[in-house]
Amino acid sequence: MAVRIERGGWLLILLIGVGLVGYALKHYGYLEKIAPSAKVAESTVPKRVDLPALNPSVPSNVPAAPLPGTAPGCADKPEVRMLVWAWNAQMGLMFANGGPRATTGSLMCKEGVNLNLIRQDDSSKMQEALVAFATELKDGDANPSKGAHFVAIMGDGSAAFLKGVNDTLRRLGPAYIARVVGSGGFSRGEDKLMAPPDWKGNPAASRGSLVAGVLRDGDWNIAQKWLGDNGLCSNPDEKTYDASCMNWVNASDYLDAPEKYIANYCEDRPVVSNGKRTGETKHVCVNGVVTWTPGDVNVAQKRGGLVPIVSTHEYTSQMPHVVIGIDKWMRDNRSTVEGILKAMFDGADQVKSVPGALHHAAEVSSAVYNEKNADASYWEKYFIGAREADKQGMMVELGGSTVNNLADNLQVFGLAPGSANLFAATYTVFGDIVVSQYPDLVPKYPPVKEILDTSYIQDVAQRAAPTTAAQQQQFSASEPVSNVISRKSWHINFDTGKATFTPSAMNDLNQLLRDLLVAGGTAVEVHGHTDNAGSIETNQKLSEDRAFAVKNWLEQQSPVNFPPGRVRVFAHGPTNPIASNSTPEGRAQNRRVEIVLGTTATR
Repeated sequence: MAVRIERGGWLLILLIGVGLVGYALKHYGYLEKIAPSAKVAESTVPKRVDLPALNPSVPSNVPAAPLPGTAPGCADKPEVRMLVWAWNAQMGLMFANGGPRATTGSLMCKEGVNLNLIRQDDSSKMQEALVAFATELKDGDANPSKGAHFVAIMGDGSAAFLKGVNDTLRRLGPAYIARVVGSGGFSRGEDKLMAPPDWKGNPAASRGSLVAGVLRDGDWNIAQKWLGDNGLCSNPDEKTYDASCMNWVNASDYLDAPEKYIANYCEDRPVVSNGKRTGETKHVCVNGVVTWTPGDVNVAQKRGGLVPIVSTHEYTSQMPHVVIGIDKWMRDNRSTVEGILKAMFDGADQVKSVPGALHHAAEVSSAVYNEKNADASYWEKYFIGAREADKQGMMVELGGSTVNNLADNLQVFGLAPGSANLFAATYTVFGDIVVSQYPDLVPKYPPVKEILDTSYIQDVAQRAAPTTAAQQQQFSASEPVSNVISRKSWHINFDTGKATFTPSAMNDLNQLLRDLLVAGGTAVEVHGHTDNAGSIETNQKLSEDRAFAVKNWLEQQSPVNFPPGRVRVFAHGPTNPIASNSTPEGRAQNRRVEIVLGTTATR
């Protein structure tokens, strides 16, 4: 029987039942059709990563700024162009700009920046725009008229995105690479995997499915993570069909993906098994979608029948909005970069706390995105998130985002005391997923230190310290986990008979730390297990001490991200073996630390 451990005594616990547990280069070419029985890309189980549940934005008590006007403002300043997706995490930026172009009385014009926001949902065109801009900059134009100064994308896909664009930009010289400089917000529910309801209670029901989405995109990441959580495989070849894995239809964009489901899109595909074609053909139809708002709303309203299986409501820290620009231009125009960030952070404070600011930001969003049948009230509604009946009468959760102010940015990038670099963890975790699934297309990605420049955020903070708090996770150790998101065994090596880590344990501990940083909204259960060598009493105490060693190490690495009550310790001793204790190999498997992530009833 497992017992929950607190220093000072044992408490009986409930048995935990198993529950549910980039960005990127969507226009890469892929494998051509080949002859039956020839070797093809083999379906694999994505690497498991542990992620979070929603924590609401912390209200910021700031004075209300005057609503910006509608007329063009600061037109005497050089134009700065930013390409953005239709994505609600940018509400602070929208309010700050006042319109598609910076308007009179806007926070952006207050900072002296004539910013032009342009919708662009195609990541390859965003890359092309950065290359065109950098090329003209290299040719001697200090403020190029081609391309874009900045793009804004999902941070979890930035490893693949930056790998592609920086491979080209390096040909111009190392000063011309693209770098991340700040974050405008987070997706908190709108990005999701939608599928038949039975997947929730039975993830194995997804075997043999056909899911539409933009491959190697942030929403694809959600599905890959969910598959890894549940030990299920993904077929990386979108031209074949593997009955034991999830299969993919590559959509042109996040709105095309739901349209394929709505239209009941089907294909005849060659069947593969264990990476080889069988010679058979299978007629398959789309029965799942990865998308974001308004894609999820379109599925619900136009056909229905799918529910969110997992989303950034659970994976809270997966998708930071990130701003990316060309390094040389940003260094040459430092005050402009800082002005954009300062205005965006101040706009986030307004959206968080000032009545009417969110609606005004939604009006700007409507003008920038120009999405059919999506007015300001639409964007405002789905920024907050809504639960409503779909066309078949099922209740589904749609939308959900939040914005990041200066304090949030200091925390996201590990600049606040006691915090770790959450962006770096996200960047690495999902970069590794893309590499593992598509090693030929994305064999590696640049290290985070090469593509991240936090000096602009730091300079903004020196100009004016944060007046509001960052979003903080709060946990109650007495509240049990009611929804298990993932369960994973970690074979962290300890010195024999002790609760001290061996040097070889550090790699696993650092990987665990990255996974849990991304999973910032979940409660963490650390379950200690031993083999059966020695007495039950000794092993019970040893499993407790080792679980506490992991807990204490995590809390020491980042007190902000592991506040009191988040990490809970359970000791099992030798009572729950996963292999036979009659062999050295089996005993080694039984000496483990199991990490369970989940949400509580109030989260």
